[in-house]
Amino acid sequence: MAVKLRLRRMGKKKQPIYKVVAADTRSPRDGKFLEALGLYNPLTDPHTVEIKEDRVLYWLDNGAQPTNTVKSLLRQKGITLKRELGKKGLDAEKVEAELENWKKLKEASSKKKSVKKKSKKQASSEKSEDKAVEEKPVETVAEEKTAETVVEEKPAETVAKEVGSTEESKPEEKKTTEESTTEVKGAASEEKEVEKE
Repeated sequence: MAVKLRLRRMGKKKQPIYKVVAADTRSPRDGKFLEALGLYNPLTDPHTVEIKEDRVLYWLDNGAQPTNTVKSLLRQKGITLKRELGKKGLDAEKVEAELENWKKLKEASSKKKSVKKKSKKQASSEKSEDKAVEEKPVETVAEEKTAETVVEEKPAETVAKEVGSTEESKPEEKKTTEESTTEVKGAASEEKEVEKE
């Protein structure tokens, strides 16, 4: 029987919580398992991982194969490092010292990452403030242009006269176009009569 260390999905819809289990490879994902080894909650910030180290090491020593996700979780908790150091034949004290150094390095790198994220956020907020400052002069220029156009506008009476004159010219144009079309129609009808005779 092949044993795998894998995740078993639990929890509500769209709110998963996973149980780390040792299960037969033939059993379904949420089916029968041999032993529960811990919990993994991806929804918390940072995600929560609780694993029984001694039982995981027992199963790994007896040939159980972890899935990729479980392997990643074991790396995050330092269980794989502890197992590798134990295989090298180091004393328990040296293994504990190495794990402490590893944890310190991990905390330092996480602090550096958080500082970088904060600096990026500040830089992006400064850029957005700079853009807002640059946009204000553009708005004032637009306001000045609208003020100039208001001064250049013509009085309402002259505009009304111009509109009235264009309307008066339109009927005259209509009359001339109507006369020309009737002349064309008359000439065409005379030509048809001549052809019939």
